Amino acid sequence: MYNGKKVIVVAPAHNEEAKIDQVVRRCQLDFIDTMLVVDDCSTDRTAEVARGYGAEVITLSKRQGVGAALRAGFYHGRDTGHDIAVIIAGNNKDNPEEIPRLLDPICEEDVDLVMGSRHMAGGALGGDMPIYRRLATRLHPWLVGVFVGKKLTESTNGFRAFKTSLLDDKRIDLNQSWLDAYGLEVYQLCKTIKLGYKHTEVPCTKIYPPRSIGYTKMKPIVGWWSILRPIFLVGLGLRR
Repeated sequence: MYNGKKVIVVAPAHNEEAKIDQVVRRCQLDFIDTMLVVDDCSTDRTAEVARGYGAEVITLSKRQGVGAALRAGFYHGRDTGHDIAVIIAGNNKDNPEEIPRLLDPICEEDVDLVMGSRHMAGGALGGDMPIYRRLATRLHPWLVGVFVGKKLTESTNGFRAFKTSLLDDKRIDLNQSWLDAYGLEVYQLCKTIKLGYKHTEVPCTKIYPPRSIGYTKMKPIVGWWSILRPIFLVGLGLRR
């Protein structure tokens, strides 16, 4: 537990056999009550390796997308009595030692959702990340901020934490099929801010592995649209 709060760390993963062991090992920290890997129907040994290193594993029956994997992890965390859910990348891009940065605003300031930002002072972005993605991670939070009415430095980084009680608000409907891919996290961020919940950002580190071993499974165009459309659909009130 962390300051009296039960914490679950959720790592969505699809074919991350080569990296998931590092993620699980690095999350073996005293304040983490449950390390959960949600295996999005991998065709390799992702689930087996994760269990071998001590993680709890949920395996989806068919590949659905990172949003669907996260949704399964979130509700599992809430239903098993966890107070806070933390998202961490299944491909070892995040630093688990920085999780307390996410937890402190929730425990000490009653913040509802905390975003890790690689663009704030004290944050860092390293590794083999293409220039176009560096630019996109600057443009996207500006665009979100326009629609939600708050200045942001980060909106696409998966490293974040939130109170599981947010899942009880029926106005935040994560159970929509159009959120199964990369849009779920953007949708949750937009809805949380627009509904007046407390949100803040903290600096974090993001390290991208060499492209030779794979750093993303997002497909051009389709993947980009999935993280853009929640901004417009929620911002313009076209989807609940």
